[in-house]
Amino acid sequence: MPALVFDPATRERNARSSRRAAFYCGAVASLEAALKRHGTHLIVRRGAAISTARALAREVGATSVVWSTSYDAESVARERQLQSSFEEAGLRAIAVHDAPAAPPEETAALRSDEGGVGYRALAPYIAAWEATRLPPLTDRIRFERATFPSDAPPTPVEFGVPAAAEEPSEARALAALDAFLGGPALQYRSAQNIPADESTSHLSADLSFGTIASRTVVARVEARLRDAFLLAEERLSLETFRRALAERDFFLQLAWFFESRPDEPLQPKMRHFPFAERHSALDAWREGRTGYPLVDAGMRQLRATGWMHPRARLVAASFLCFDLGIDWRVGRDEWDRQLVEDDPPLASGNWQWVAGVGADLAQFPRIYNPRKQARAFDPRGTYVRRWLPELATVPDADLVDPSSAARRAQIALPLFGGSTYPLPVVDHEDAAREFLRRYVEFVSTRTWGGS
Repeated sequence: MPALVFDPATRERNARSSRRAAFYCGAVASLEAALKRHGTHLIVRRGAAISTARALAREVGATSVVWSTSYDAESVARERQLQSSFEEAGLRAIAVHDAPAAPPEETAALRSDEGGVGYRALAPYIAAWEATRLPPLTDRIRFERATFPSDAPPTPVEFGVPAAAEEPSEARALAALDAFLGGPALQYRSAQNIPADESTSHLSADLSFGTIASRTVVARVEARLRDAFLLAEERLSLETFRRALAERDFFLQLAWFFESRPDEPLQPKMRHFPFAERHSALDAWREGRTGYPLVDAGMRQLRATGWMHPRARLVAASFLCFDLGIDWRVGRDEWDRQLVEDDPPLASGNWQWVAGVGADLAQFPRIYNPRKQARAFDPRGTYVRRWLPELATVPDADLVDPSSAARRAQIALPLFGGSTYPLPVVDHEDAAREFLRRYVEFVSTRTWGGS
């Protein structure tokens, strides 16, 4: 019997983002419709997770309860309590790793000589992932035909948001995947770095909500790779995309094995680094008004769509952590309020990686120069002009640094909304040097016996 327990924690989680709430409700409605086509229905119950689920199990006469496990610390703790509750009631409780293509225990089992612990470094994890990922499930499921009472499923109305423009569903996600693999995926290696290029999969929300399975995506990528007529560059692009799926699993297993401190840097030496929580330009970063076009375009794309291009994410996150010196958790939580996708472990893992406090073991943090990044990956300003209409008529030569045009009397920046495009809120070179000075000073005290 398929069931959904809509508990207060789930409601609160989805309510943080209006787009996420709409996607979640649409996915539930789609699941309900799909189950009806299979001759059964989705039982929805509202209430506290543990007591509600246990009462439902008794009502339907279940002997086993199976659920797809979560990876954020709060949910993992709740699910462990749920498992104990079921087992105390004499039920078999099974939590399955449905989100990753390679379950954390499977990759960790290859490190049996080290106690089967998780991986902190990406390269050895990728090797383990290649050896342990699982194929999609092919067994047919027999559904119980009995009808049980059900509460109303969650709807966009109760969240006070409009419905998703397109109802999220497995069919829509599979169609999007097939369309992606049919063409855009063959240019993914370059598209992942070109913000103006929309040829990325856009499956992050579907993966996070389970409207498509990571195993299914990996299997279809590998089937595409068996095409003997692929060009070398096309094959490399597909392999790059498959590696991106492995990196997703890497962060999930990090959260699974190192979940005791979800809000603390993975690197012990960086747990007390003095990142700031405030900066006079923090709101400018949130609103896309920093004076650095690539950063601002990414942030405006996020606010407008609930998604941001991967390269723009790197640059915008780096700017917050290093140019403004703001704590990575501030950025993570801001994006959490904007993004459609709902993957707390991926958010924390990626933000820590960018901030130089997580799994990336480079000697120094990678500080992205927003102007050099724009020059390299958006040289004609196609992406910037799309999201910053006030810069639409600025010449290419001035687009990377519009303040250079403002300094010349013969060129005036066009007005937009009654104001010109802002001057840079900080000098990148000065801010980067100051951050590195603080970083080296802090790390040296940890290395040589400081507190």
